[in-house]
Amino acid sequence: MPVYSALTTLPARDPAEALAEALENLEPEPTGVGVFEIEDGSGQYEVGAYFEEAPDEIALALMAMAHGARPFVVSQVPDTDWVAHVKRELQPVEAGRFFVYGSHDAARVPQDCVPLLIEAAMAFGTGHHATTKGCLLALDRLEREGFVGRNVADIGCGTAVLAMAAAAIWPDPVIASDIDPVAVEVASANVAANGLADRVRCVEAAGFGHSELKSRVPYDLVFANILKGPLIELAPEMAAAVRIGGRAILSGILNTQADAVAEAYKMTGFSVVGRDELSDWTTLVLEKVE
Repeated sequence: MPVYSALTTLPARDPAEALAEALENLEPEPTGVGVFEIEDGSGQYEVGAYFEEAPDEIALALMAMAHGARPFVVSQVPDTDWVAHVKRELQPVEAGRFFVYGSHDAARVPQDCVPLLIEAAMAFGTGHHATTKGCLLALDRLEREGFVGRNVADIGCGTAVLAMAAAAIWPDPVIASDIDPVAVEVASANVAANGLADRVRCVEAAGFGHSELKSRVPYDLVFANILKGPLIELAPEMAAAVRIGGRAILSGILNTQADAVAEAYKMTGFSVVGRDELSDWTTLVLEKVE
């Protein structure tokens, strides 16, 4: 059965979300609609819809004009076995002591490592993106320097690979959260597959907005691998949630955005103690000093 995509861009989140909501009522009805910030520092948002039959391009054009969007680009999606494709392309990743792999590469897991299994069908946030790998390297360095995280949170956890990494090297339970309920399901499945179901708790929440997250404040370490805008918005909450002497590991930050994020956190009582660039992306390690 053919699948069709319709994609456009807008310069701000609110109109993008309004357009996405309008798309839900289109005939023929889309099978899925999404809004994504384009990770190139442009501030643009992509709106995408998928259809099981060719969409009404005139209706799409009128809808784009009404919401100030670029004209939709409509195309037929190739019939591809994406899981098989990802398995071919997704190679294991080594980040310090951590080894992130899919079950198709189980035979390649080294003896002296901390293995983290993420299935190819759940590939977002596996460690292959420079932001996730940067966080894993920062965690590895922190532990080698003698830091111990007895109370750890992973905000915007995706597949929960960072939460699992912390739970694998430290004895205390970790809490992971994501705003997307599908991501929380994926995270829980990954946690179970790694034998960490009794060590990592996954909840649906925006920021620290969940009773379990609030009840565990203050934290020794918080991961937040999200995007520049949400990270800056999160700074006051992060400052209230991390103990003096605690750490925050932040990523999802383009190199050109790192100064702005660092400044926002300095204003809430953090000091930058680590800054690493991998490709176009920066990982910041912060210490709560006041």
